[in-house]
Amino acid sequence: MRKINATILTGFLGAGKTTLLNRLLTERPEERIAVIINEFGQVGIDGKLVIETTEDVVELNNGCICCTVRDDLIGALRNLLASDRSFDRIVIETSGLADPAPVIQSFVLDEVLSSRVQLDAIVTVVDACHLGRQLGHDEAVEQISFADLILLNKTDLVSSDELAVVERRVRQLNPLARLVHTKDCAIPMSSVLDLAAFDLKNILSIDPAILEDHEHAHDQSISCVALQLAEPLDPAAFNSWLNRFVQASGANILRMKGVVNFAGEARRYVFHGVHMTLEGRPGKPWMGDPRLSEIVFIGRELDEVELRRGLESCVPCALAVAP
Repeated sequence: MRKINATILTGFLGAGKTTLLNRLLTERPEERIAVIINEFGQVGIDGKLVIETTEDVVELNNGCICCTVRDDLIGALRNLLASDRSFDRIVIETSGLADPAPVIQSFVLDEVLSSRVQLDAIVTVVDACHLGRQLGHDEAVEQISFADLILLNKTDLVSSDELAVVERRVRQLNPLARLVHTKDCAIPMSSVLDLAAFDLKNILSIDPAILEDHEHAHDQSISCVALQLAEPLDPAAFNSWLNRFVQASGANILRMKGVVNFAGEARRYVFHGVHMTLEGRPGKPWMGDPRLSEIVFIGRELDEVELRRGLESCVPCALAVAP
């Protein structure tokens, strides 16, 4: 039986993994792709940011693949393999706080997966603009170290001198991986898929104990706040509130992302942010979907009560919710 190729997309919070996944699904519409999306936190946003496709999308949002969701990952993959669905490849987009080691373990040590699935490559997206701060997190270092292909993304946001420094730091962590400079993860999918690049011997040389059971604990100072609000929001009030929040707390924000319901707008508004950087754009029409604002913040010193109060302040006066 032919083994199915699996690609792991990893990278720290906000690096551009979902952008890369969207490009993959757009460029390969003829392929049947089983997609597993993992998120840090209880509310799944990334699944809503992935473009509409006919692929089988399995979203795991009750933790992180490298922690509580590891058994769910194996279970999800086993269920896909046992189903009557046929697909050409598997793509896993990990949480931005995922340690790749347990994901690799799943493919190597599980008898069913190892017999049916071929781990093709670990593709790591690196944020050229924010890497300096992110390397203080073990997960960011591990994601780069285990990569077979590194996309040095957001190169348009840094100077040539800054880019040279970032590339040198990446190369110090992983001198073997292929490294490609990208803007918005623009790269032909033929350069990302079917690489036959994963080599367990190389991984063992990096971490000889990778196949052993081990505990991986996230930085306990990092938390996730997920907000949902049904009332439509005033665009000017929302943008003003979000920009004030970023100016005041951006240094502590590792990632923020959301789908927002603006009053009088037929399309949802989608935004992403890392530290002091914000990017937003209109998304797909709401059509028959419930109009609901859903926002996730990941970072330090997050005050859920204050964040909720700020979001609710963006409801037009006529619709304002009670304090």
